[in-house]
Amino acid sequence: MVHSLKWLGIFPLILFQWLGTTSSLNLEDPNVCSHWESYSVTVQESYSHPYDQVYYTSCTDILNWFKCTRHRISYRTAYRRGEKTMYRRKSQCCPGFYESREMCVPHCADKCVHGRCIAPNTCQCEPGWGGPNCSSACDVDHWGPHCSSRCQCKNGALCNPITGACHCSSGYKGWRCEERCDQGTYGNDCQQKCQCQNGASCDHVTGECRCPPGYTGAFCEDLCPPGKHGSQCEERCPCQNGGVCHHVTGECSCPAGWMGTVCGQPCPEGRYGRNCSQECQCHNGGTCDSATGQCYCSPGYNGERCQEECPVGLYGVKCAQTCQCLNGGKCYHISGACLCEPGYTGERCETPLCSEGTYGMKCDKKCPCHLQYTQSCHPMSGECACKPGRSGLYCNETCSLGFYGEFCQQICSCQNGADCDSVTGKCICAPGFTGVDCSTACPPGTYGVNCSSLCNCKNNAVCSPVDGSCTCKAGWHGVDCSINCPRGSWGLGCNLTCQCLNGGACNPLDGTCTCAPGWRGLKCELPCQDGTYGMNCIERCDCSHADGCHPATGYCRCLAGWAGMHCDSVCPGGHWGPNCSLSCDCKNGASCSPDDGICECAPGYRGTTCQRICSPGFYGHRCSQACPQCVHSNGPCHHVTGQCDCLAGFMGSLCNEVCPSGRYGKNCAGVCACTNNGTCNPIDGTCQCYPGWIGNDCSQACPPGHWGPNCIHTCNCHNGAYCSAYDGECKCSPGWTGLYCTQRCPLGYYGKECTLVCQCQNGADCDHITGQCTCRTGFMGKFCEQKCPSASYGYGCRQVCDCLNNSTCDHITGTCYCSPGWKGARCDQAVMIVVGNLNSLSRTSAAIPADSYQIGAIAGIIILVLVVLFLLALFIIYRQKQKGKDTAMPAVAYTPAVRVLSTDYTIADTLPHNNVVNANSQYFSNPSYHTLSQCTTGPQVNSMDRMMVSRSKSSQLFVNLKNLDPGKRSHTIDYTGTLPADWKQGGFLNENGLLKNSAYSISTCSLSSTENPYATIKDPPVLLPKNIECGYVEMKSPARRDSAYAEISNSSLANKNVYEVEPTVSVVQGAFCNNGKISQDLYDLPKNSHIPCHYDLLPVRESSSSNKDESTSE
Repeated sequence: MVHSLKWLGIFPLILFQWLGTTSSLNLEDPNVCSHWESYSVTVQESYSHPYDQVYYTSCTDILNWFKCTRHRISYRTAYRRGEKTMYRRKSQCCPGFYESREMCVPHCADKCVHGRCIAPNTCQCEPGWGGPNCSSACDVDHWGPHCSSRCQCKNGALCNPITGACHCSSGYKGWRCEERCDQGTYGNDCQQKCQCQNGASCDHVTGECRCPPGYTGAFCEDLCPPGKHGSQCEERCPCQNGGVCHHVTGECSCPAGWMGTVCGQPCPEGRYGRNCSQECQCHNGGTCDSATGQCYCSPGYNGERCQEECPVGLYGVKCAQTCQCLNGGKCYHISGACLCEPGYTGERCETPLCSEGTYGMKCDKKCPCHLQYTQSCHPMSGECACKPGRSGLYCNETCSLGFYGEFCQQICSCQNGADCDSVTGKCICAPGFTGVDCSTACPPGTYGVNCSSLCNCKNNAVCSPVDGSCTCKAGWHGVDCSINCPRGSWGLGCNLTCQCLNGGACNPLDGTCTCAPGWRGLKCELPCQDGTYGMNCIERCDCSHADGCHPATGYCRCLAGWAGMHCDSVCPGGHWGPNCSLSCDCKNGASCSPDDGICECAPGYRGTTCQRICSPGFYGHRCSQACPQCVHSNGPCHHVTGQCDCLAGFMGSLCNEVCPSGRYGKNCAGVCACTNNGTCNPIDGTCQCYPGWIGNDCSQACPPGHWGPNCIHTCNCHNGAYCSAYDGECKCSPGWTGLYCTQRCPLGYYGKECTLVCQCQNGADCDHITGQCTCRTGFMGKFCEQKCPSASYGYGCRQVCDCLNNSTCDHITGTCYCSPGWKGARCDQAVMIVVGNLNSLSRTSAAIPADSYQIGAIAGIIILVLVVLFLLALFIIYRQKQKGKDTAMPAVAYTPAVRVLSTDYTIADTLPHNNVVNANSQYFSNPSYHTLSQCTTGPQVNSMDRMMVSRSKSSQLFVNLKNLDPGKRSHTIDYTGTLPADWKQGGFLNENGLLKNSAYSISTCSLSSTENPYATIKDPPVLLPKNIECGYVEMKSPARRDSAYAEISNSSLANKNVYEVEPTVSVVQGAFCNNGKISQDLYDLPKNSHIPCHYDLLPVRESSSSNKDESTSE
C-alpha cells in the first residue's frame, strides 16, 4: 500500500515532466531556446571472449604417430547487456519570453499604452508617442517640456517626445541614426541578423542577399544547378561521364570508375571508386567493378569478396548451378564433379556397387526395403531411401497427414478437408470445393466432386456446393424447393404455423392472412360489420326491409312480408305491375321490380333478364366484386361465391396452398405412397426420392458404389471403405483415414478411425490395420520388446550365430564379441597377454589400425629386435647379482578361455627357483582407456629380479623385473616388457587353455568379481613393502575391430544393452595365500563393465586387505 501511494505521488510529477518535454513549441521560432538532457538506456553490446583452442601439428613424437597436440588462445564474439547514456534536446522559451499559442512572445512588465511589446520590457510606440510605456506625446519634430526642443534625428528617424532620443528607421543606428547597420545585421535597430549564407552580403534595410560566385537562392543557400558554376551560375561545366563540376571554380569531381581533368579516363585494372582511389579486394580470381568495387567471382565462389565457396549443393558461376550428385555424393564447388559416398560410383554417383536388392561389404545381404516404394537401398548400410510420398524404416508407409514429397518433408497446402497426394502434393478436393488448394467453393449452380454436378433447386433456393441439397426460401419446401408450404404452415422450412381463422388463406412467405369473403382482421377472426359484406368487407348491403345482408354473398335477409332482392317488393314472386298482374321474365333466381318489372339479378348473374353469368374476373351482386388473385386455379373464381377453382395439388381460398403431406391430386383427395422420406408430388402423386433411394415409391436403396439424388454419383472410396448413399461420405475400414480413405493411419496409430495406439517397442513398425508389430532387426516378441535370444540374430531372429568358444553374438548384426583370450571374426583364434611394464611399445601397437599392419610390421620388427638385444644385455648383467636370492615370488599367468575353479583370479604355489620373481603390478580400468601401470609400493624381493612366463617351446611372452635390491627399502623397480610380433596368434596352449608349463600350479584362492564397472584392481596382497618406481601403459581402443593386435572380448552376464566382460585371468603366486584362501573382496572385478571387445588388457586392482597387509609389514 505504501508503494502504491508512493507511485501515486510520483505519477503526477512524471506526467508534468513529460508534458513539459513534449510541448508543441514551434522550433523555428527564434525565441525558442533549447538545452541537452541525458538519460540511460539498456543496450546489448559485443565483446571478444577468449577461449582455449586445441589443434594438432606435425612433430617427431613417434609414439603418437608424429602428431602432437597444441593449445592457443583464440577469441570469439560474445554479447552482454550494459547501460548507455543518451542525450536528447529539450526546448523552452528564452528568458524574457513566455509561451502563447505555440509561440514564444516577449514579456513587458509595464503595459505599452500606445504601442506594443517587441522585446522583453521594451515597447515600440505608435507615431507621436514616447516614454517607457508609450504614454507621452509631441509632434514629429519636437520633444521635451511643452515640446519646445527640435529633434536631431537623421534618415527619417523619429524622436522620443520626452527625452528626444532618436528611434531609428529600418537599416540605421547611432545617436542620431546617422550610421548604417553593421555588416551582418539589418532592419529596426539593426537587430535582425542577416540570413545570407556562404559568405553572401545582405542589404542593411531589407536584408536582401547578394550571392558570391557559385551560389544562388533567396539566402544564397543553394549551389549552382548541375552543369553551371561561377558568378550568378552563368558559366557551363565541361565534365564528362557524369562528372560533377565545382560550383565555384568549375573543377570536375569524377564519379566512381573515372578519372582525369574532365573525367574522360576509366580506372585502370585493380582500382575502383571515386578518382580510382581504392584498391580492389576480390579473392579467388574474382574481378572488380571499376565503379562500385563489387566483385565478380570466378566459378565456385561467392560472397562480397569472393571469399566463400559455393554452398553445399551448388557450384559454378555465381553458384547458380545445382549439383547433380546422387546418393549423398559431395559436389566440387567449381566444376560440379561428384565425390561419391562409400558404396556408389559413376559420374553422378548414380551406380551402386551392389546389385539391386543387396547390400553389405560383400553384397551378400538382402535389402529389407519394400522395393515397390524404394528409390534405392544403400549398398553399405542397407538403409532404405524411399520414393516421394513414402516413409518408414522400410518405405512401407505413406506420408503422414499433411505432408508429401521426398522424405515426406513438404507441407500440404490443401484446405477444406481436401486430401493431398502423398507424391505430388496435388490437392484432391472434397465435394463442394475447387482450385489448386481447394480454397474456393463451387460456383453458384454447381456442386459435388470437382463442381461437376448442376444444382436442381427451384424458386431461388440456395444449393449446397457439397451435396447439392437445396436450402429453400421462406414459403417453399421439398427436395428441389418446388412445393409451397402445406396448408397451415409458412416461413423457412415451413416450420411456422399459420394463425388465419375462418377459412382465411395464409401467405407462405410471411404468414399474413387473406380473409375469405365476410371476414376481416389480422387473423380473419372478425366478421364484416353490419351493412358490409364481401372481400375485405368493402361492399355495402342494399336492402330496404331486411335484417342486414349475408356477410359473404350480400344476400338480403328480408323481414317478414317482404320479398325481392332488396326486400322492397310486396308482390308475390314473379309478378309486377298494377295489381301485380304482369309476370316477371327474370331468370336464374332474379326478382323483378313490382313497379316496372326490371330484373334484379341474383349474385353472379347479369343482363336484362339475368340470363348471363358475371364476366370473367368478377362475381357477386351485380357482378361488382373482383375475383381474388387465384394462384393455381382453372381460370377466374366462381361467378356466384367468388371461390377459386383450384388445380390438382392445390387448395385454399386462393389456391395458394399445397396439398398437405401425404395427399395429392384434385382437392387433395389422393393418398401418397412414397417411403424413406421421399417427397410426394402434390399434383400427380409421383415420388421424389431422398438422396440414397430410388424406385417409384423410393423403397430401393442405391446400388453399391453410387450415392446422391437418383443415385447418379459414383462413390470414390478406397481400401474397402463404406460409401454413404446419402452424401457419398466414406466410412473408412480399420487402418485407413482421409477424405477417400486413401491414407494409412498416422505413425503410432491403427485400427478403426485410427484411434488405437500402437504398443510396438524398439522402433518397430506397427501394422496400420491390425496393430501387429513388425520388429526391427535384432528384436522379437508380440511388441518387439525382446532382444533375439542368444545364438540368434538378425531380422526375425532367424539367423544363427556363428561365434565359438563361449563368445556372445550381437543380436542385430551377428558380430561376435569374443570371450577373453579369443579373437577373430568367429572367436576361433586364441591370444596371449603380457603383464608388466609394456610402456611405450604397448601404447604404440594399440593405436595401429588393421589396414596399416603390413606397413608397420617392418618398423615393429626393427624396434622389437633392438629391445630384445637391450633386454638380453641387462639380463646378463643382472644375472650375476641375483644368485643366491630368495625365489619365492608371485608370478602371473594368463588363462585365455577357461575359468579356473569358478574364480576370476587364482594365486599359484611357489614357482621354480629359476622362473619366479615377485611381480607387483597395478591395473586401472576405464571404459575408454585401460592403463596398465606399475605399483607405487612394492614387495621385497629376495631372489630373482626378472620373471619370465614362457609358453611351450618358445619364450614368446615374458615379463622382466630389474634393479631389485633386497637391502634397500626405497630402491625402485623398473619393469621392461616385450611383445613379439606374433603374440596375438594364440598358440602354444594346452587343451584346457592353460600354458604348457608343468611348473605352474593353480591354487584355490578365489577373488570376488562383483563391483562397479569402473573398479581399479591393484597389486596382489601380502607383499612386503618396498618403494618401486612405477610407470604405465595407455591402451586405447584401436581404430578398427579387426586389428592385428590382442583383443579381449565380452561374454555372459548381459545387463540390458551394455556389453559385459567376464575376464579369466589367473595370478600364480607362491607362499602368499592365508591358509590357501584369499578374502573375497581382495580384487574388485567389473562384472557389467561396458568394455568393447577390442580392449587388450583386463583390469586388475589391489583390494583393501592388501593395503592393510602392506601397512602391517611396514
